[in-house]
Amino acid sequence: MEYILSLDQGTTSSRAIVFDKSGNTVGMAQQEYPQIYPKQGWVEHDPKDIIGSIVGVYAEALIRANVLPTQICAIGITNQRETTLVWDKVTGKPVYNAIVWQCRRTAEYCNELISQGYSDLIYKKTGLVLDAYFSATKIKWILDNIEGARERAERGELLFGTVDTFIMWHLSRGEIFATDYTNASRTMLFNIHTLCWDEELLNLFNIPRTMLPRVYPSGYNFGKAAATVCGAQIPICGVVGDQQAALFGQLCVKKGEVKNTYGTGCFLLMNTGDKAVQSKNGLVTTLGASVNGAPPYVLEGSVFIGGAVVQWLRDELKIISSAKQTEDIANSVESSGGVFVVPAFTGLGAPYWDADARGTICGITRGSKMEHIVRASLESIAYQVNDLIVAMEKDAGVKVTRLAVDGGASANNFLMSFQADISNLTVVRPSAIEVTALGAAYLAGLTVGYWQSVEEIKKEAKTSQSFNPTMQEETRQTLLKGWDLALRRARLI
Repeated sequence: MEYILSLDQGTTSSRAIVFDKSGNTVGMAQQEYPQIYPKQGWVEHDPKDIIGSIVGVYAEALIRANVLPTQICAIGITNQRETTLVWDKVTGKPVYNAIVWQCRRTAEYCNELISQGYSDLIYKKTGLVLDAYFSATKIKWILDNIEGARERAERGELLFGTVDTFIMWHLSRGEIFATDYTNASRTMLFNIHTLCWDEELLNLFNIPRTMLPRVYPSGYNFGKAAATVCGAQIPICGVVGDQQAALFGQLCVKKGEVKNTYGTGCFLLMNTGDKAVQSKNGLVTTLGASVNGAPPYVLEGSVFIGGAVVQWLRDELKIISSAKQTEDIANSVESSGGVFVVPAFTGLGAPYWDADARGTICGITRGSKMEHIVRASLESIAYQVNDLIVAMEKDAGVKVTRLAVDGGASANNFLMSFQADISNLTVVRPSAIEVTALGAAYLAGLTVGYWQSVEEIKKEAKTSQSFNPTMQEETRQTLLKGWDLALRRARLI
């Protein structure tokens, strides 16, 4: 028997999953790792935690699957996007911690560039909003603030990569220095129309070209993981940013198909085919996954705090001990009792892009209970996703009636039911909710011929459950008005 192994490097944990030809999970391992918050609005990871957790879950997944390294015919990698690493090209030692996509330390610099009129230039070339979310300003911050970094970079001694590049570099013992179109398109340095690193943007951010990896399609033979690391020389044949991986894992390969991933953040993506749709409603245009060919264009909206609001309930407020509890707690009350939670802990993403907004709880009365806050926190995820759906419908000129969902929080039946109600559409959840890892596996498997076509894969795909709207329209509109008021208050802080 041969298998495909996916490495899924997320914002709060790393996973390794072994898949068989039917797309079933044969073995899985997961490891959380620490989040680092040096200052308010700053978010970092220790690069050693990233690589250590990846190597650890790889070995554990093989053990749990009772599979030998020689039985893995290809590795697929999917990763948190925009998170930025800079390291020594010889030793592999990072010059600074990984600056996470959520980090807002460069927001003031972004505002300066906006005031200087660079927003249109960046959007036309990259499809992205000029924001601290993306990699370019993070690279510049490292070069400007770490002693000797800029001089070393200009001498060609330092490399930049998103997490996928850093993982491949280490798994191959420095032999692979590459990324794919989906990750490159999130750096704010890559021209999504020419499919090249953009010299004008590199000059704007003062980033040496020598730091940047080569760019290939998501389904491509990038090279081999070293036997000294993985127990065998295994080709790495699928590399894709986590949200585009989920889009591919949901098999949304046709124009107009939409998915939402409920992870640490929430990410709504629509495949727009060979057309780069220009957003007028705060969304971004980016590149999707393909196998050995030109990538499709994708319209995307990103929520910074999705499932992370549940972690906040658990780790900071300590009113729950596990995420699983929230479904029963939310169902224990008839409504949120007029309470609205806006989890703008690091500002608001699409469609608002308000770096100064902050978390807010509105509508608390003497009768408000813990159960109301928990329910309102779950509802906040659905409200934010609905804001993205409305923006996407305006940009694409289509009505979204079906939403494919995945990610850890999509296992919550209360949340999925509320999403169907508040967005007035059908929510479809696959039997395997970790679709991100599956998307990377599909890309790797298609590249090496493990699967012959997407059609072959579709024959095996299974739907777990569908959620249809049941809420009265009057109730829906009342709740949406309450959410809009809460949003406005969060943006005034």
